[in-house]
Amino acid sequence: MKATEALWLLAVPVSALMVAAFARRVGLSSPLVLVIGGLVLSFLPGVPHVELDPHLVLFFFLPPLLFSAAWESSTINLRRNSSSIVLLSVGLVLVTTLVIGYAAHLMVPGLPLPAAFALGAIVAPPDAVAAVSVARRLGLPRRTVTILVGESLFNDATALTALRVAVAAAVGAGFTLLDGVREFLMAAVLGTVVGLALGPPLHWLRTRLRDPLVEKAMVLAAPFAAYLIAEAAQSSGVIAVVVSGLYLGHRFPEAPAATRLIGRAFWKVLIFVLESVVFLLIGLQLPLVVQGLSPRYEWTSLAVWASAIFGLVVLARFVYVFAVTSLRLRVARVMGRGESGPVPVGGRVVVAWAGMRGVVSLAAAFAIPFTDEAGRPFPARELILFLTFTTVLATLLVQGLTFPALIRRLGVGSDREQYSDTVSEAGAQHAAANAALRRLDELLAEEEEQPDQAVVERLRQLAEHRQRSAWEQLGGGTAMGGMETPSSAYRRLRREMLAAERGVFIEMRDQRRIDDEVLERVLHELDLEEAALNRP
Repeated sequence: MKATEALWLLAVPVSALMVAAFARRVGLSSPLVLVIGGLVLSFLPGVPHVELDPHLVLFFFLPPLLFSAAWESSTINLRRNSSSIVLLSVGLVLVTTLVIGYAAHLMVPGLPLPAAFALGAIVAPPDAVAAVSVARRLGLPRRTVTILVGESLFNDATALTALRVAVAAAVGAGFTLLDGVREFLMAAVLGTVVGLALGPPLHWLRTRLRDPLVEKAMVLAAPFAAYLIAEAAQSSGVIAVVVSGLYLGHRFPEAPAATRLIGRAFWKVLIFVLESVVFLLIGLQLPLVVQGLSPRYEWTSLAVWASAIFGLVVLARFVYVFAVTSLRLRVARVMGRGESGPVPVGGRVVVAWAGMRGVVSLAAAFAIPFTDEAGRPFPARELILFLTFTTVLATLLVQGLTFPALIRRLGVGSDREQYSDTVSEAGAQHAAANAALRRLDELLAEEEEQPDQAVVERLRQLAEHRQRSAWEQLGGGTAMGGMETPSSAYRRLRREMLAAERGVFIEMRDQRRIDDEVLERVLHELDLEEAALNRP
């Protein structure tokens, strides 16, 4: 590799991280700003054309992104909202595929129906990365966030299977609709089996390693192993990754404390880097997409087709979400039961508008073969790439920019849910502190030689402090009359004390009175305590 090529290879992640840091600092959606940044960079002179390798995306980027999202998801909440998630991740993807396919076939002269369905399958699955990050930041109800996350976890499998069927029909492989249904069911079942087969042994091994670094390296390999094994078995690698991630994430609280501390930080950094790079790469694809367009396409026609596809993608989601939700509520009333209560109109609007497309759509479009089995060019491949790119860009720009304002306008925040969570946490902390104090009394009764009374008193004060601070959260960190609570005062003063201790340690290192290894050990203790104090 030449030095210049290596520099450009390094420039992509560095640029992505800089743009993402800027977006986070000013409070904008990182995926949106990254795509725009990639677009701007693609027009700068001297910037080489970076082609998005679909196999690299589907193997290197997609498994860890899906695995992390599944890891952080609540299996209980996903199961509770399973019918809504299935209707969106399977039903909506298939409906969007059919709507866009037929519309593109009718609009674009000479576009075969199988190729049009391929376009529909490509733009059907939303990427909920941007939507979920905004939803969590603005405090959307947990059920809405769970539905969006669940949809993004499973819709890729439906879309990629539908695309495989459409491409096979377009290249003359003789696939039928029945073959497609059979393949999807087999891929889903086998993918689930692979995910469940990997989860328990990995968890068993994780709990016995007792080495956080080795355990984290093993878990990092899990999404790639699940994806490769499932794909080799002709099943859904996406579902295998999601299922294994859900299982390991659900059992993660059983892992040792050191593993949990490293794990959370590790996944946050890894996902931040991967998402930043992949969304910047989306923006960098524009020159390649435009260059591939055939001269027979007029820009006026392209603009009309792109606008129509984007409009239909948004309209199909709105109509489907409202129609299916109304139908489910009627069925629930007739049967005398409901899933988790009715979804408010504001919640339906939010779910319907959270349809931003992303990297999976673009990677799927680039994965379309250049020729069919007879060696003929794949019908309108360059047009499909262009319409995919414009749809991804339009959803990120239009829906991504307006999504936060829409949430605020509708007032669908979950203040009541947040208060309920705080009450639940306080009750749990109270019960846990009581259990800790009872256990302390049991240990003291069993001890032949009693420990120093100061040690016992400090342990009691620590348990009572945690118990009290949980209840104080209900008052927003202030006591009656707006005065500072004891727990808030403790955290404020202790942070200042830790800063003073840290300054002394660093000064002693600079004066060569302690070694760097000693400094690292003592700072680690201070950092752990400060992390506990800074817990939101």
